[in-house]
Amino acid sequence: MRVAWFHCFAGIAGDMALASLIDAGADVYEVRAILDRLPVTGWSLDVTAVQRCGLGATRADVGVEETGIVRTHANISDLVRQAALPPRVQQRALATFASLAEAEGHIHRRDPSLVHFHEVGGMDAIVDVVGTCAALEVLGIDEIHASAVATGTGMVRAAHGLLPNPTPAVVELLKGAPTYGRDVGVELTTPTGAALLAALAKGFGPLPAITIEANGFGAGTRDLDGLPNVTQVVVGTAAEATATDGQPVRLLEVNVDDVTGEVLAHTVVALLDAGAHDAWVTPILMKKGRPAYTVSALVDPALTAQIAGVLLAETGSLGVRGQVLERWPSLRSDEQVAVYDEPVRVKLSPGRVKVEYDDAAALARSSRTPLRQVISEAATAGRRLKLNDDDEARDAD
Repeated sequence: MRVAWFHCFAGIAGDMALASLIDAGADVYEVRAILDRLPVTGWSLDVTAVQRCGLGATRADVGVEETGIVRTHANISDLVRQAALPPRVQQRALATFASLAEAEGHIHRRDPSLVHFHEVGGMDAIVDVVGTCAALEVLGIDEIHASAVATGTGMVRAAHGLLPNPTPAVVELLKGAPTYGRDVGVELTTPTGAALLAALAKGFGPLPAITIEANGFGAGTRDLDGLPNVTQVVVGTAAEATATDGQPVRLLEVNVDDVTGEVLAHTVVALLDAGAHDAWVTPILMKKGRPAYTVSALVDPALTAQIAGVLLAETGSLGVRGQVLERWPSLRSDEQVAVYDEPVRVKLSPGRVKVEYDDAAALARSSRTPLRQVISEAATAGRRLKLNDDDEARDAD
């Protein structure tokens, strides 16, 4: 489990988060290659070495051609989905923009889908968010943590005029997170930076127990007196989970009594496509003996808003409930074997080979072979592959 911990002693902004990860070792060419998948042009990403209060840091400058376009949450989500990004990059970016939409919708008393993004809808903010998610992926980060978040004071100018600092969006996004103010008349934490933490951070507090591997500083625009205007990120590997230290997950559920079986089946598929670890439907009896169903999804905490949105949209429920759980997944690897010269995906774990049903069913249809025979052939090939891998590991030892 690779962990990134953001130390927000001088706040956090989208460009500072991106720059800190690049400073910690994320290859900027790989980050740009992922950003190049966005179906838009007219942007650039320049990375330079700078100093803030004598502290060496990296500055990420996003240049854009001004178009005057004001994008909605739906517009930006479409851009992200069209980009064919790596799955985790897409999930994290969508979750970040969903958090922004929820916060802005609450502030302006509008449906999140109808919110118009101004500053955070510009191409520079999109590059900051997707670029940060890309840098996390380049570094192989599985889990994000953060310190208490510093904010400034005074007033800041936004599209709607002067706003208090921290802005209403930042306050809404950081609900439940530890924060504190500094007597600095600068917007230390921006909505984009706050949204990244709100959507992606598993928790807030001191540096978690990790073996440190890298350290990076992302510089803000200004050089402040007596305060290095940087966001720090520390990257490392977490200690292996014990029987009392599981992986946090959230269980999201709705009860419905007015949907068809076809809608329920489609909802399960939509939840899995949106990134849920698992999804299922349970028959229940509601008040007055009415037959109904509970639709459940087990999700990464970072995807809570995204998966909850899918549950509401697909079932028409008026609300979602949830609880925090832990899980202890077995080690497994995703591999591919050849059956009748066609690829079939398998999962390998200690003592078991699990054949991907969709691949096996497709091959059974195309080869006119019984499904159970295809599954048997794929499982045998998977066991053979696992045996070879085990032998190679012993030889390496």
